[in-house]
Amino acid sequence: MSGIDFRLIKQLWLFLAVAEEEHFGRAAQRLGMSQPPLTEQIKVLEHSLKLQLFDRSRRGTRLSPAGAALLPAVRQFAGQLQQLERVVREVAAGHSGVLNIGAITSAMLETMPPFLDELRKRHPNLTVFIREIDSVDAIPYLETGELDLAFVRLEGEIGSGIATLPLAEDRLAVALPADHRLASLTRIKFNALEGEQWVMPARQVSPVYFDMLTSACRTHGFAPRVLHEVRSVTSQIAYVSCGQGIALIPASMRKLVPENVVIRPLREKLMVVTAAVAWNTQRHHPMVDVAISLLKTHQVSPGVKAV
Repeated sequence: MSGIDFRLIKQLWLFLAVAEEEHFGRAAQRLGMSQPPLTEQIKVLEHSLKLQLFDRSRRGTRLSPAGAALLPAVRQFAGQLQQLERVVREVAAGHSGVLNIGAITSAMLETMPPFLDELRKRHPNLTVFIREIDSVDAIPYLETGELDLAFVRLEGEIGSGIATLPLAEDRLAVALPADHRLASLTRIKFNALEGEQWVMPARQVSPVYFDMLTSACRTHGFAPRVLHEVRSVTSQIAYVSCGQGIALIPASMRKLVPENVVIRPLREKLMVVTAAVAWNTQRHHPMVDVAISLLKTHQVSPGVKAV
C-alpha cells in the first residue's frame, strides 16, 4: 500500500476554499493565511495534476471546467475528513462508541426520538451523529460505511448484506384542502379520488413507496394525475396547504397539518410501514447490534413489508 500524500490533502483543502469563495483573498482570510502562499500552493497543485483548475481575470476567480469536475469529489472527501475528525475527538474524549445514523424526515419526527432516548439512557457515553437522507440513499451509504444505521422506507430483497427491520406501521389517510368537496366527509372511498390532482412522494426518493401508491390507485380503477412529486410527507402537506392537490399520507401525520388542511381516513384499510431500520451485516459494529436488539422490542407485526 502506497503512503498517504498529506501535501495533496492539504492542497485539495485549499482548492476547496478558493472554489467556494471564488476569490483568493477571501479564501486566504477564511483559511487564516496570507494570499501569496495560497496562490503558490494552488499553482503547485495545478502543475502536479497537469490541470488548470481556475480561470483568473479582473472580474475574479472562476472554476475551470476541470476544476468544476473535480469539486464534487473534493467536497465529499472534505466531509469525510470532518466526520473522521469528529469521531477521533469523541473517542479521545472517552466516549464508548460512535453511531452514524441516516433517516428520512418522518422517521426523525416519529420513530427515532424514543429510540434515541432509550439508547442514551443505556449507553450515556455513546455519540450519535444524525443526517437527513432519502430512502434511495440508504443502501449505498450503508455499503460504503458512511452510515451504520438507516431509518428509511425499504422493501423486499435488498441484497449486498443489507438487513431490514420494520418498525412502525400506520393507516393511510387523505390530506385535503379544507374547502375541498370531499372535506365534509368523515371517511372517503378510494375511488372517489379519481380525477384529483395528486401530490406524491418522488419516485427517485422512495421508489417502492411511490409504486405502492400508484398501484393502489390502479387497483381501484384509475391512474393518479400526479401534479407534484416531492421529497417528504411534510412537503406533501405543504403543497396541499397551497391548494396544489391532494395527498395520501400516514394518518399519524395529522398533527403536522395547518388549519387549512384536513385529514380524512380512507374507507379501505390501506396500511403502510412508515419506518424501517436497515444495516449492513457485513460491517460488524457492536453498537449496531445493541441498537437492533433494542429496536426489536418495538417491532411491528411479522410479515409486514417495509416501504
